[in-house]
Amino acid sequence: MRRGSAVRGDAGSKREVRFSLRSAGSRCGSLALAWAIPGFAAAAPPIAPDSLSEICDPSTGLPMPAIPTMFDPASPPAADIEALTWLLFGICAAIFVVVQGALVHAIIKYRARRRDEAAGDEPRQVYGSNPVELAWTVIPVVIVFVLTLASVRLIRDIERTSPPEGALKVVVIGHQWWWEYRYPDLGIVTANELVVPAERPVWLELHSADVNHSWWVPQLAGKMDCIPGHPNTLWFEADRPGVYLGQCAEYCGNQHANMLLRVEARAVDGPLGFDAWVANQQSPPVDDDSTTPGRDVFLALACQSCHDIAGVSEGAFGPNLTHLMSRATLGAGVAPLDRDSLRQWVDDPQTLKPGCNMPSLKLDTNQLDAVVDYLASLR
Repeated sequence: MRRGSAVRGDAGSKREVRFSLRSAGSRCGSLALAWAIPGFAAAAPPIAPDSLSEICDPSTGLPMPAIPTMFDPASPPAADIEALTWLLFGICAAIFVVVQGALVHAIIKYRARRRDEAAGDEPRQVYGSNPVELAWTVIPVVIVFVLTLASVRLIRDIERTSPPEGALKVVVIGHQWWWEYRYPDLGIVTANELVVPAERPVWLELHSADVNHSWWVPQLAGKMDCIPGHPNTLWFEADRPGVYLGQCAEYCGNQHANMLLRVEARAVDGPLGFDAWVANQQSPPVDDDSTTPGRDVFLALACQSCHDIAGVSEGAFGPNLTHLMSRATLGAGVAPLDRDSLRQWVDDPQTLKPGCNMPSLKLDTNQLDAVVDYLASLR
């Protein structure tokens, strides 16, 4: 398992992330990766089960996988997909060994020799062999039959037509280039970071507000497209607390690569548990008199027509900001969510996510600071 801390240093648009590799509790080396896509590393850090409110940074030393992986499944659908993958790999590897072995055997045993050429002998010609023809017909049919049965069984198990018993229902809406999550039974609307209880089934209803997207968190489930006007469904059940990372897997425009996915599976109880998160999300936004000037600027500009804040604004185009600062990342994973990145985003989102649909409002310094103070209070 990869563990360690991130060390980020800007060199142009690149960020260097250093991972410490430990095996069985001992350090065995290090790996330095330079990410050409700004912010990918910021979205990648997972969160330790006992520190679910923290983002991985140099001061925490929390576990951080280099990339999302399907070879460490944390949900029944992902485990089934991995098992089928290894079955397919094993069969293909066996075919490769047999074919290449026969090829090497033929090359060595039947290679041209000088004495054969001198004698003018021609190899014995074979114009048909029932055993050979039967073998290369029956064996491929059996292989295809086995793979078909395994695939059909897998599809039947993971592509359910109804939610599992006791499932948490979440409506997922893909936008260019961010994710909206609605919990209809809980009355919660949030964005970009899906929070779910561990060891409980989750039923996703997938939609798109504009173009085709694809929701894919490989440790939890397979890919499923979000298609305008055509809802799809997907389910998973995280078998342990943790953070699981993914990516929009369908090209959806110039910021497709920065439409990242982050799923937090939390234990139900505890101060950082799922029930505590639900209670916080269901509470009204913080009303702090010291941030009133920032709220007034927010309401006076186009912010209020795009962003919804419970009891304050009813925007319909951008992410819900009611509890913005309860999230770990900004802009669907392009940067860690802290005051500095929030200020940069509000000042000019194009510097972090070029081509995104949020414009710069050209705020002066006082307005910018006031709005950032207000947004930073929304926990």
